[in-house]
Amino acid sequence: MTRLLVATTNANKVHEIRQLLDSVDVELVTLAAWPFVVAPEETGKTFEQNAHAKALYYAAATGELTVAEDSGLEIDALDGAPGVESARFGGAETPYAEKFAMIYDALHAKGLETSRARFVCAVALAQAGRVLFEMRGTVEGVIAPAPQGDGGFGYDPIFFYPPYGKTLAEVGDAKAAVSHRGEAFRALRAFLRSHF
Repeated sequence: MTRLLVATTNANKVHEIRQLLDSVDVELVTLAAWPFVVAPEETGKTFEQNAHAKALYYAAATGELTVAEDSGLEIDALDGAPGVESARFGGAETPYAEKFAMIYDALHAKGLETSRARFVCAVALAQAGRVLFEMRGTVEGVIAPAPQGDGGFGYDPIFFYPPYGKTLAEVGDAKAAVSHRGEAFRALRAFLRSHF
């Protein structure tokens, strides 16, 4: 069976990715098996650049077939912020409740209660110095007037998805059917099935 390294230390992402790749005949391994591999700096200007660089880096460091992703929230009224800085917005250790407050403050400073927004997920699969597959997934929505729901993770409580009439933190397992990560990893799943 082919081994596939999921190159993230975010346990919530690993959980989602395991579910999305559940039907593929690969053995998923995580970075926990390589505790001494230091995370690279994420210097890309786009999600795709970061995913590409991380996939190549971890594939080289571990010798494994590696999938890496970079994802985040783009808010139109804030010129696409927090974007590639989503995880580091306001500081890497800042709780998400505080990140939400900063976003609402920035919107209110513009006289706005909400804005169009999207989640973006870029995925790259690498092996032996080559990127074998890349994909970008997105889901369009709006910033909720206030955080709602305690499911999901990250910015899910403030991301309102109009077709569901709820935030992604309120929809449970239905998130995967429409999410940015779901779209990107379903494409990866099809690639893995046809190539491995």
